[in-house]
Amino acid sequence: MKKIITTLAALMILTGCSLPGLGGNARNNDIVIAGGNTTERQILSEIVSQMTQHYLPETRVSLINNLGSTLLIYQAMSRKDANISGAMYTGTSLTGELGLPASRDPQDALKQVREGYFERFDMVWFPSYGFANSYAFMVTREFSDTHNITKVSQLEELAPSLRAGVDASWMDRKGDGYADFKTQYGFDFGTMYPMEIGLVYNAVQVNEMDVVLGYSTDGRIDGYDLVVLEDDKNLFPPYDASPVLSRAVLEQYPELEPIMLKLEGAIPQETMQQLNQKSDEGKIEPKVVAREFLEAHNYFEDKTVKPLVQRSDYQFLTKKESE
Repeated sequence: MKKIITTLAALMILTGCSLPGLGGNARNNDIVIAGGNTTERQILSEIVSQMTQHYLPETRVSLINNLGSTLLIYQAMSRKDANISGAMYTGTSLTGELGLPASRDPQDALKQVREGYFERFDMVWFPSYGFANSYAFMVTREFSDTHNITKVSQLEELAPSLRAGVDASWMDRKGDGYADFKTQYGFDFGTMYPMEIGLVYNAVQVNEMDVVLGYSTDGRIDGYDLVVLEDDKNLFPPYDASPVLSRAVLEQYPELEPIMLKLEGAIPQETMQQLNQKSDEGKIEPKVVAREFLEAHNYFEDKTVKPLVQRSDYQFLTKKESE
């Protein structure tokens, strides 16, 4: 039933229909958060939802979860089925929704998505949670120690005999995909196995693969004692994670700005990995993981924030207002 509802939600977003029965309605000025189908996006969406409910207890807040891609989340917001995304990633949106060339500079990528989202979509890309979730090649601890390998380039000599399990969608990606990997690093693996990304961690742990391509914040990295190899030739652009809000919902609920800003830098890379691990390995619902995290930090009640319009990196907000 969950799969049926998720599929129906995706189809309705793609065809421009609203989503009755799945929560609030952004068109009626409710706060509706578009989540994703990954553990990380579900945890972050729950953090945003629970922060909002904590500070705005009288406001109706709901979640549309299990949207299967960044494109579907963006479409949910652009069609006003939702007005907040719990997590968007700079590298994904820069080359995806904005259609711009990939940037290897984290600050440049962040600047471009901030300005592009505001000017083209009337959406505000908030500061990063404090971590980036990039693609990353990884091996077992034993493999790393045996071959003294900590960087991707060091795989070259062994590459012809290696089995590599990679995210199926990565094979055809532009800018940082398979073709770009071969150009950037100058070698190929002996055998490539495109697979569902959630399966790669177990595949390398049980020695069905020698090297795999996963996500750098996945909790199974620690759980399976994997070693993330340094992307020493900078194949992958930055994928810093941030909440994104529509301009309309910020105008309707200006209190959302200081609420979201309390989360700036609040989730370092190691913390996000631990939260993912709690859910994936500990089998704890993302909603519970988010609540425990927020309660441990007292919902960041004592954290003071600086308004976006007073920050040099958000001067484009005031520029558009003056126009």
